[in-house]
Amino acid sequence: MALGKYTPEEVEKKWQEIWKDSRCFEVEVDPSKPKYYVLEMFPYPSGKIHMGHVRNYSIGDVVARFKSMQGYNVLHPMGWDAFGLPAENAAIKNKTHPAKWTYQNISEMREQLQRLGYSYDWRREIASCRPEYYKWEQKFFLKFLEKGLAYRKDSPQNWCPDCNTVLANEQVVDGLCWRCESEVEQKDMEQWFLRITDYADELLKDLDTLDTGWPERVLTMQRNWIGRSYGAELTFQVKDMDETIKVFTTRPDTISGATFMSVAAEHPMVETLTKDADNKTEINAFITNIRNMDRIKRGAEDLEKEGIFTGKYCINPITGLEIPIFIANFVLMGYGTGAVMAVPAHDQRDFEFAKKYKLEIKTVINPVELHDKGEILNESTMEAAYTAPGILVNSGDFNGMENESAKKAIVEHLDKSGLGTMSVNYRLRDWNISRQRFWGAPIPIIYCDDCGIVPVPEDQLPLILPENAQVRADGKSPLPQMEEFVNCECPKCGKAARRETDTFDTFFESSWYYMRYCDPRNETEPFSQEATDYWMNVDQYIGGIEHAILHLLYSRFFTKALRDTGFIKTTEPFANLLTQGMVLKDGGKMSKSKGNTVDPNSMINRYGADATRLFILFASPPVKELEWSDQGIEGAFRFLSRLWRLVEGLEDKLQAVQPASSNDPQIDAAKQLRFKEHDTVRRATRDIENEFQFNTVIAAVMELVNEIYGLREALKDADPKALSSAIATAVTLLSPITPHVCEELWQALGHTTTLTKQPWPTYDEAALIKDEVTLIVQVNGKMRAKFQMANNAPKDEVEKVALGLENVMAHTDGKTIRKVIVIPNKLVNIVAN
Repeated sequence: MALGKYTPEEVEKKWQEIWKDSRCFEVEVDPSKPKYYVLEMFPYPSGKIHMGHVRNYSIGDVVARFKSMQGYNVLHPMGWDAFGLPAENAAIKNKTHPAKWTYQNISEMREQLQRLGYSYDWRREIASCRPEYYKWEQKFFLKFLEKGLAYRKDSPQNWCPDCNTVLANEQVVDGLCWRCESEVEQKDMEQWFLRITDYADELLKDLDTLDTGWPERVLTMQRNWIGRSYGAELTFQVKDMDETIKVFTTRPDTISGATFMSVAAEHPMVETLTKDADNKTEINAFITNIRNMDRIKRGAEDLEKEGIFTGKYCINPITGLEIPIFIANFVLMGYGTGAVMAVPAHDQRDFEFAKKYKLEIKTVINPVELHDKGEILNESTMEAAYTAPGILVNSGDFNGMENESAKKAIVEHLDKSGLGTMSVNYRLRDWNISRQRFWGAPIPIIYCDDCGIVPVPEDQLPLILPENAQVRADGKSPLPQMEEFVNCECPKCGKAARRETDTFDTFFESSWYYMRYCDPRNETEPFSQEATDYWMNVDQYIGGIEHAILHLLYSRFFTKALRDTGFIKTTEPFANLLTQGMVLKDGGKMSKSKGNTVDPNSMINRYGADATRLFILFASPPVKELEWSDQGIEGAFRFLSRLWRLVEGLEDKLQAVQPASSNDPQIDAAKQLRFKEHDTVRRATRDIENEFQFNTVIAAVMELVNEIYGLREALKDADPKALSSAIATAVTLLSPITPHVCEELWQALGHTTTLTKQPWPTYDEAALIKDEVTLIVQVNGKMRAKFQMANNAPKDEVEKVALGLENVMAHTDGKTIRKVIVIPNKLVNIVAN
């Protein structure tokens, strides 16, 4: 076939149609073949893809095509994270229904992704807003409820006044809503929760199984978020009351230095402690102010410490002394028990608080160097808390003990009287899954005055979100006002009842979608055991670092919860994780407000999908940030045009041979090209398998193309097979990255099969052994000559040739040769003086 001019639009449209008609990316369960499941995080259907999408999905597509060429049965699906606030807010703005807006965007984005030639099995496409999808998560919820993993409680919640919904702790960033960046308030509400804390130990422990496949940064972020602490739970009796306050502490060795107690404003004992206080009005105002503070700010190190005395005292269980009870702004109910034994001499927050309110500071851990001198740390001269190890003082029977040893001894002593026990605490809190917005999956619960909380019967699922609802301009959900949705019959007693009007947090949908891809058209169950046994877990997951805690942690929990409710056998969802870097322009993140966005469609229209893919994969390693460059994509297009011209100019000489198939070169040029060809296969294979270094793979192929250009005149008549083999190798290696143009060039080489069925090339170790090698000669550490020598020539012959070189002789004339060091096939180092 005559190639003619390289026209990306024609080439790309042609091959996308061929792939579609041949259904070459559609796969089924096949136990006779090894499977490989590659997945990019599914996108929110905003209406337009951006360069971040292009980078993410191009990375995944190269992996999918590469693994397919290696003989794997590759599952590579795509779908849409379609519920959520952006669709609802856009619907309000455009006076339409979120469903209409969402489905229209899905259609547009699907077309954009198809233009890029990604190897998706589009039969498996899902959208989380469709009833046939969320039906199954409603069923999961009911199973979690049966098992005690789902429950409802009244508690202070993060409330976004602009989004009109609660937020999970993970969705509050520096006191602001993660979506709209409004300041988050605290609001008491009854909400549905999942007991993710029941899995805290397993979630933490199983991170160790991911240490070879996940970035260390993500593992660290998850470990820190789960936040396991070893310590003790101690009990303080409230003076003159039949009440106790329990505290969790990692420092039971300092208990004798506890000179006051701090409790959170939300602590359930606060009302009891303050009901008779003379300054009750002042206390209530303080509590209200603290409860409305952002929890992140309350836990910050630089927070100005504030508190108010409750009027009550409790008893230190070791010293027997009365200590005052304060409500403090830096104590949170979300960690430990919501009460802290305050040891100002050995905790900086307590130290600052004690200084401010002129409370006692008592040293109980003495620095070893002072202890050895018979001295004790002087509280009156302390400028900060002493937090290092030391020896116990002012601690009664425990004086003289090293503080680490004292921890266990003190807890054992308190355990005898029922006032202390060893304990483990977690920073992780249960997952709040209730949202007060419309565009989400309805929570399948009915409230009956007689029967209480009643699950929607499974045979009535899906509980469908009404599509005739009119979204409200203020963002509040219309569901509570929709009598036809709210009013229902109790499934137990048949009396009038009402439906839950909250919807699921959208992370509920994204926590299991990768399982549905395994069997997306199953109408009788969320997925078959056969499908998940074969496909799960995901071999390679690709997405942004911003999902390190929210999505990834919830998905890990969901997998374990579904395992324990009998749906799957998998324990971890994602074996390997790649977090790609952001795409920048002019040194900053692309954003419409900065006016520095690049429209992928305009790049495809101008340069083609292949050039766009090539640039996005060549400009930077996948995990690094990528700086957009107009010159860079122009360079990518020029390279593809140059490769095209290479094949076009040799079309009448080339043969339909396999890559790396020139096995017996007779002339030097063919030997040289064969070495470069096999070395390129070696480098490309290594670099894809080693952290997907596509940029160096592309660089290696570019070097091979340069070599072919340099040798084509010498070989086009003398050894056209060598040229054909090398070009076939370049085209095949590049095909996962720029698939359309490579398919066209492969066809031009005379092949009748497509590259989607072509195996990945292999290299011959023997081809990497050169007949001759170039050695460098140094005299006293400075390079003085180069020469060619037979590969692995004897050292004495190498030394003889090196010493006889004209420039070497000029620099050793009149000197005594002290030493000659020969490094085989590389270097001759001569020492002379």
